[in-house]
Amino acid sequence: MTMASTTSTSQRPVTYREVTDHNGRMYRVGETDIDIMGRKRKWMVILPWVGMMGISSAEYAFASAEETLHTAHAWSSLHIFWMLGVWVFFQAAVAFPAGKLRESGKLPARYAMMCGALGTFLGYLSLAYAPHVVVAYIGFGMFSGMGAGMVYATCVNMVGKWYPERKGGKTGFVNGGFAYGSVPFVFLFTGYMNLTNFRWVLVSVGIFLAATVAVAGYFFKDPPKNWWPSEIDPLKVPDDPRTRRALEKNPPAVRQYTPAEAWRTGRVALMWFCLLCTSGVNIFGIAFQVDIGDEAGFAGGIVATAMSLKAIVNGTGRGVIGWLSDRYGRKQCLIFVCLVLGLSQYGILWSADMKNLPLFLIFSSISGFGGGAIFPMFAAMTADYFGENNNASNYGLVYSSKLVSGLLGSGMGAYVVSHWGHSGAFTLAGSISLFAGFVALFLTPPGRPRKKDITPNPQPTSREAI
Repeated sequence: MTMASTTSTSQRPVTYREVTDHNGRMYRVGETDIDIMGRKRKWMVILPWVGMMGISSAEYAFASAEETLHTAHAWSSLHIFWMLGVWVFFQAAVAFPAGKLRESGKLPARYAMMCGALGTFLGYLSLAYAPHVVVAYIGFGMFSGMGAGMVYATCVNMVGKWYPERKGGKTGFVNGGFAYGSVPFVFLFTGYMNLTNFRWVLVSVGIFLAATVAVAGYFFKDPPKNWWPSEIDPLKVPDDPRTRRALEKNPPAVRQYTPAEAWRTGRVALMWFCLLCTSGVNIFGIAFQVDIGDEAGFAGGIVATAMSLKAIVNGTGRGVIGWLSDRYGRKQCLIFVCLVLGLSQYGILWSADMKNLPLFLIFSSISGFGGGAIFPMFAAMTADYFGENNNASNYGLVYSSKLVSGLLGSGMGAYVVSHWGHSGAFTLAGSISLFAGFVALFLTPPGRPRKKDITPNPQPTSREAI
């Protein structure tokens, strides 16, 4: 048996070994989280969660500032909704290249977070002082979107690296920060910000959120490639029933796929399309729920409450569905979420037509749950299917569907509403999500045989190497 050693953060030599399972996948075991970074790995859940909250208001609270920005800068509502679409475009566009740079070691996690903090500040600064709408498109749409994309990709993929054995609940929790971190800003932009104070409000928010992202990111650290928790033997059935069930329902990838290899399996294309549909519906709901609430005659404060409930349930639902997916399987939960998201769009339309406020709030919350829960499902499923080593770039491929869905959900959503009204737009959105659920039926882990083809009790082989 050959062994290897590294030097930990405390300068104490740490011995590790590399073992291989019957699929040929390698695991690096022996090093604890404290050996690697000097603290418990739970901090790589808490800190990414804080970082995600720092970028959430740019997407989830932006629609609440639409009326003030429209009046203060004389920007058309169509411009403002397209601005959100551009933000989502650049947020998704940076995910894959940032992932490649992260995995090559050229962009450490800490520096990626600092870039994200700078982009966050520039976005709010441009909304406050842009002399022309084009400057706002560049400052908020491009720079803030790219910064948010770096933060999002870094935070979500960090969790999967540190919790490869039970990533669903942890990924969902971190992903939830991207929604409910916006709640106080929904009320701030709707109930407090006005034409006399909007500039200092936006700049103050930008400084606070940029500092939040930077401080959280300063402590980020990646584990080594192929790292596996030292207390869990990857070649044996875990003793912990929670871990055992999670690995049974969502077995680790048979090997570490590169982005090109992952694409050739065909699963990335299916996941890309499903996320395109569902994230487009989610962004559409964020952009136009305030409008349909106003059209129904609900008071502005009530509509803000509905958006806040949507954001809270959106974020909380990400953690809940992540936990459920560890217990019942990622694919099963993804299909369920697609159905919930689709049916809730019909419910929002129905309750608004009836002018029934309690039902409007209920369906808004259900829509928030469905719209948020799709993201941790795809983030965790990508690592399940293709491994953790290249997860930042592999998930970047899947997440790049938001390049299109942001423009469709916000910009094209405005076009559909102007021609078909809210009735036609929300009906179309619900149908698209239901179709995504049907497509998800065809998702299966690559390289893994079907259950009926598996030989009972396969004997794993192992080797130890440097």
